[in-house]
Amino acid sequence: MGHQQFRRMLLNCAVLALTVLSSSIVASSQITLERLKWPIPALSSEWSSVDHSQLASLWATSEGNGSDDSSQTTPQSGRSGLIGRSIRRGLEDQKELYSIPFKRQNLKWDVLVLATTGALIATDKHIERQLPVVHYNSYNLLSDAALGTLSGSLVTMWAYGIKTDRPHLKETGELELETLANTFLFYAPMQLIGARERPGEATNNGRFGHHHAFNTSFPGGHSMFTTAMATVLAHEYPKPWVEAAAYGAAAAVTAGRFIGRDHWASDLFVGNLLGYLIASHIFHAHCDPELSDACH
Repeated sequence: MGHQQFRRMLLNCAVLALTVLSSSIVASSQITLERLKWPIPALSSEWSSVDHSQLASLWATSEGNGSDDSSQTTPQSGRSGLIGRSIRRGLEDQKELYSIPFKRQNLKWDVLVLATTGALIATDKHIERQLPVVHYNSYNLLSDAALGTLSGSLVTMWAYGIKTDRPHLKETGELELETLANTFLFYAPMQLIGARERPGEATNNGRFGHHHAFNTSFPGGHSMFTTAMATVLAHEYPKPWVEAAAYGAAAAVTAGRFIGRDHWASDLFVGNLLGYLIASHIFHAHCDPELSDACH
């Protein structure tokens, strides 16, 4: 993943984060304004039935709710509570995700994944030689376009859901953000630890442990993040055309990065697999069964 492309991905994540922050601020502001309202009885014939003791009680209530201290502390406590809950939920998600491979019922799948990854690593160079000679930049642009279209569509959906107060759209955006955050926490250490050379670099053997930075080959970052976003969208709206569009975008990103010789086959296999599994776990852990038929 090139520096400019990586920055573009982080920008997409930042846009999603800013949307969440703005929605939380709006929600906090609405709570504060609601507390500032003084429950004055309607100016009608019923006004005369309100005695002086009731008026005094109403006035005391409005004074307490509308004080400067209340208006200052409510948004701050709301935002700090949101941040605290998000951190705790994120740590719990990470704990569960890292423990899943060590559960007894998953050991057979661990062996299958490791065997497939090992076989692909052993044949990566041979597979790379079979690729057609093409204009690499064109496929890189295809990959970036598919990623940008999917992420931009999701941001638009989330913003519209917040504006129109649609719970399903809002949940989709929130789970997308959580999925991206959890995916990044897997992607970053794997990049630094794997430190794999891309196709065409150095000896063109895809050596591990030779490039300790984020701009490495293993795992495939574009495909990992795109598949994660596509999986949440396909789970939230389990309709054939949505699934085709979402996973089609992920497939386009993977094909562009592969044919454009940005990654080895094993990089993309691991990236797509992790993106799908992380997104599926986050969705089923936090989805609302009343909003999506795929929520179990």
